Amino acid sequence: MSAETPEFEGLLRELAPQALGALVRRYGQFDAAEDAVQEALLAAALKWPVEGLPDNPRSWLITVAGRRLVDEWRSESARRAREENVALLEPAGAAAAPERDDTLTLLFLCCHPSLSGPSQLALTLRAVGGLSTAEIARAFLVPEATMAQRISRAKQRIRTSGLGFEEPPPGERAERLAVVRQVLYLVFNEGYTTSAGQQLQRADLTTEAIRLTRMLHRLAPGDGETAGLLALMLLTDARRAARTDAHGALVPLDEQDRTSWNAAFIAEGVALVSATLGRGPLGPYQLQAAIAALHDEAATAEETDWPQILALYEVLERVSPGPVVTLNRAVAVARARGPLAGLAVLADLDGDDRMAGNHRLESVRAHLLELAGDHAAAHACYIRAAGMTASLPEQRYLTLRAAALATRTTSEH
Repeated sequence: MSAETPEFEGLLRELAPQALGALVRRYGQFDAAEDAVQEALLAAALKWPVEGLPDNPRSWLITVAGRRLVDEWRSESARRAREENVALLEPAGAAAAPERDDTLTLLFLCCHPSLSGPSQLALTLRAVGGLSTAEIARAFLVPEATMAQRISRAKQRIRTSGLGFEEPPPGERAERLAVVRQVLYLVFNEGYTTSAGQQLQRADLTTEAIRLTRMLHRLAPGDGETAGLLALMLLTDARRAARTDAHGALVPLDEQDRTSWNAAFIAEGVALVSATLGRGPLGPYQLQAAIAALHDEAATAEETDWPQILALYEVLERVSPGPVVTLNRAVAVARARGPLAGLAVLADLDGDDRMAGNHRLESVRAHLLELAGDHAAAHACYIRAAGMTASLPEQRYLTLRAAALATRTTSEH
C-alpha cells in the first residue's frame, strides 16, 4: 500500500475520526484535538509510505496526535498549569490507545442540539466526513469564508459550553439520530454527484458515508429510517460503475449497462427494505429506498415499474414534501402518463425560490420537452441547464444533448 493508493487514503479517512474521538474523550478541547489529529495525519502521510504501516495504525495516530497536543500545551505561557491539567485528565494506563471506536460518539457530539442545524451539518462533515471547508461550502452553496466562520463558531461553542463527550440521553436520541442521518446523506450525495469539478462522483465519500451508516445501523438496529438510509445508499451506489463511460462521461440511467451494477449491494439493500417496510413508522429514507429497489430490480429500463414508482413518490410527497421530491415525481408522472403530464407538474416549481438557479429543474424540463417533440424548447433548456451547473461532466452531457437536438432540428428542416 502506498500513499497514492485509494486504500491508503481510505485508511486515513477511516482512522481520522477515530483518532479525533479518542483525543476528545481523553482531553476534551475539540478544536485543539482536531488540529493535533491533522498534524498526525500529515506525519502518517509522510512516514508510512517510506517505513511501512505500523503494527497498529490507529494506535500510532492517537499516540502521535496526543503528543502533538501535549507539546502544544507545553509551549504556551501557562505551561505549568496546563501540564498539571493534563496530568489530572490523563487516565491510568492512557499510554495505550483505547480499542473502542469513538466515531459515533463524535457524530453525536457534532449533532448536539445546542449547535444550530447548519453548524451541526458543517462540523460533522468536517470532523467525521473528512470534507474540506471548500467542499462543505459548495455543498451548502455558500462562500468558503462563510463556511469557515460557521465551523469556527461551532468549535468555539463546543469549547465554551463544556459539552460532554458521551452518547445522548434517551430523550434526545431520536432527534440527534435524525440530524446524523441527514449529515450522512449529504456526504453520500456529494460523493455520488459531486457538486463541482472534473469528476462526476467521488467513491471515497460514498464509501465513507456507507461505512458510517453501517455503524449507525449497528448502534440502532431497530431504527427503520436508519435501515432505510443504509438501504438507499446501497441501492443507489450499486449503479456507480455504470454511471460513467470509459472516458468519464455521464451515462443516463436508461442507457446504463445493468450487468455492471453491484449485485451484492442490491441484494443487501432490498433485504433491508423488505425487513423494514410495514414494521414501524414510514419515513422518507425507507420510501426512497423502495423506489431505488424498483429501479435496481428491473432487468431492463423498459421493464421499470413506473406506476408503482409514481405511487411511492406520491406517498413520499405527503410524508416529506419538498421541491426535489416534486421534481422527481414529475419524472415518474412523465414516464407513467406521458411527458406533457410531467411538464404540468414541473410548472408548479417555477415560482419556488428554492429551485431558482438549480440546473436540475431545467435539465428535467429539457428532457421532457425532448420526449414531447418540442426540440427547439428542449435545446434552449439544455443550454440553460449546462450554464447553471459547476460539474464539468454534467456540463458536457447537457451541452452534447443540446448539440444533438440542434443537428436533428436542422436535418428536419
